[in-house]
Amino acid sequence: MRQDRLLADGRRLVWRHPLVVRLTHWVNLASLAVLLLSGLQILCAHPAFYWGEASTFAHPFAAIDAVQAANGSSRGVLTLPGGRFDVTGVLGVSRLADGQESVRAFPPWLTLPSSLDLGAGRRWHFFFAWVFALNGALYLGSGLVSGRLVRVLVPTRAQLAGLGRTAWGHLRLKFPHGEAARDYNGLQKLTYLAVVLGLLPLMVATGLSMSPTIDAVVPVLPMAFGGRQSARTIHFLCASALVLFAAVHLAMILLSGPIGEMRAMITGWFPIRPDKAPS
Repeated sequence: MRQDRLLADGRRLVWRHPLVVRLTHWVNLASLAVLLLSGLQILCAHPAFYWGEASTFAHPFAAIDAVQAANGSSRGVLTLPGGRFDVTGVLGVSRLADGQESVRAFPPWLTLPSSLDLGAGRRWHFFFAWVFALNGALYLGSGLVSGRLVRVLVPTRAQLAGLGRTAWGHLRLKFPHGEAARDYNGLQKLTYLAVVLGLLPLMVATGLSMSPTIDAVVPVLPMAFGGRQSARTIHFLCASALVLFAAVHLAMILLSGPIGEMRAMITGWFPIRPDKAPS
């Protein structure tokens, strides 16, 4: 256990993230960014989702289309179980910098590569999928061997009992300080556990389920999700949940103190200001 370091301004640096956690965090961030952009490139080839084993083209669960309006212009339409929505300018039909229309599911700035190239998108996606999977295995393996995964991410009984109070504090943007900021709170721990042990492994499993090779060697895997098309739909829903998590995660960092949080994820040391003594 490393000793705390006292700063000149009265704050203390507490050791939070070992090297393997910091490295896997940044590799994970880069991998997920590439996977998202290349995944949207792949989705441009057929922007529709189904349940089951095969694609029922006439009855998708959800779809992004480009339709022609009465005035001859193209309109983007998002079809969901709740209805059809005009999403022109964002999905289906987007505006390019030169003012021209781009009829495609996602705008060029949101895909890798920016031009429609399914082959390149698949190469980017598959390469970084393995980087992501191996990086995740390194994080989980090191965390289990060192005991850090349980010690840092499993909430205590007291934290579970105070989840409501913690959630209410976050909603009011009242974040822990002093000794309470030394470790993750119960809400953070449960969220990270759900992502690390639930959402990310599900992403990997559903991604593998779409592989014809895996389907042939381990047919029970896609069957567990109700078929390859169901796995594809769940894969996209997981990706959407990860984007939402990343957005909330970034917002919390900006609101609670981005300099301290970035310092911890770069150097391993997290600054806290001691609680004021009662007067």
